[in-house]
Amino acid sequence: MAVQALARTTPLTELAARHDVSRKFVYRQADKAQKVLDTAFADASDEQTVLFNLPVTKEWLRSFVIAQLLIGHSAYRGVVEILHDLFDQELSVGTVHNIVRQATARARTLQAAERLDRVRVGAHDEIFQGQAPILVGADVESTFVYLLGEEAHRDSETWAIRLWECADKGLLPEFTVADGGKGLRAGQALVWPGLLCRADVFHALLETGRLAFYLEHRALGALSAEETLERKMAKAKAKGCGNQYSKRLSVNSQKLNTALALADDCATLRTWLREDVLALNALALDTRRANFDFIVAELRVREPLAPHRIGPVRKMLENQRNNLLAFAEETDHALTTLAAELQCPLDTLRGRFNAVCRAAAEGTDGLETDDLSGRPDPVDEALRAICRRTVRASSIVENVNSRIRLYVFLRRHLGPAHLDLLRFFLNHRRFLRSERPERAGKSPAELLTGQAHPHWLELLGFQHFQRAA
Repeated sequence: MAVQALARTTPLTELAARHDVSRKFVYRQADKAQKVLDTAFADASDEQTVLFNLPVTKEWLRSFVIAQLLIGHSAYRGVVEILHDLFDQELSVGTVHNIVRQATARARTLQAAERLDRVRVGAHDEIFQGQAPILVGADVESTFVYLLGEEAHRDSETWAIRLWECADKGLLPEFTVADGGKGLRAGQALVWPGLLCRADVFHALLETGRLAFYLEHRALGALSAEETLERKMAKAKAKGCGNQYSKRLSVNSQKLNTALALADDCATLRTWLREDVLALNALALDTRRANFDFIVAELRVREPLAPHRIGPVRKMLENQRNNLLAFAEETDHALTTLAAELQCPLDTLRGRFNAVCRAAAEGTDGLETDDLSGRPDPVDEALRAICRRTVRASSIVENVNSRIRLYVFLRRHLGPAHLDLLRFFLNHRRFLRSERPERAGKSPAELLTGQAHPHWLELLGFQHFQRAA
């Protein structure tokens, strides 16, 4: 496990799950192994050995500045200090800004020629830098970011203008996935009337999870109050005046029972929603809809007990029912079509699809092999393809948002120039590793177009340094 952690070929989260330990434990083992290796191979003479010579030119310094800003997440003044301390090279903040401006101009020229015809599913979202919204759009399959811009507003007109610009480059997805943003959805309706914008399953589960968390802690508060009253009543009884707490204790006991029952019920409803109704499985669409309606009805019955908390969640689920279950309609249709092609009973196919989905969730292969050829069973391969193509959430755009936040916190104002350069970098930087093998060693642009391109520094006009063989 320590060797695999040091090799960095497997994400530590996946490694910890595989060995059923915590990430902290994996880090500890890797640290022990690293110390052993350092001790075993320590050689004082190696410290002064020249590994290779680096020709530092003005062009190389400019590429170093861009790499520090984009890879190292450095601020302008941080780059200035690194050059001063490590290279004894003076560089002003204004020079750094000019280098960024020149690189941005080159990036914009390349991005103007990009085509978005191959985007099958788009994921849209909004994040904020200060008070200004940043509109984000990404391809779910390749993670290619086709929209990244800071705007004054996030209304339907702004979204429509930006999506029209993408449409001019060929963007016409089969459907999109987004949260409940009204401006986002209204803008898409203006650009592509009739194009479905699916609801994000993640946000629905997040809100129901917050509801269950609140009700659980409210029940724990009532339980704590019950224990406090019982202690006070015990002390009062010892003094012969315990009746003064009996009524309060009776009232609190009723509140406690109600709170515990409500917390348990809502937790159960949330589990059904997460594990069955909104999960990736072979559950029939009609059954999902019936179960979904049952959950909403049960929340409505309990709504008077906590209207300010249950009400918004119940309304959100009720209003987004069809959009939340749109992925299930696609899966149901795909399984029905596959069963007809293979002349296989649909129930049998559903059972095998559930096994494939569980294996995918656990990070295992989950594919059976043909006894004669030793190759993966073609039925399971087809089911796995359905599993991979099914989109339930805008997780890709949330991942993009998390990476963008590493840059936006450095400065109060980003501006279109920095975001254009950042979008170019995100699209042309190759993945060093990925849970999906087909992405490792490729950039989002290569995954989208199917065509290789030079290193992102070379695309910006810099010479990519490579050591001599």
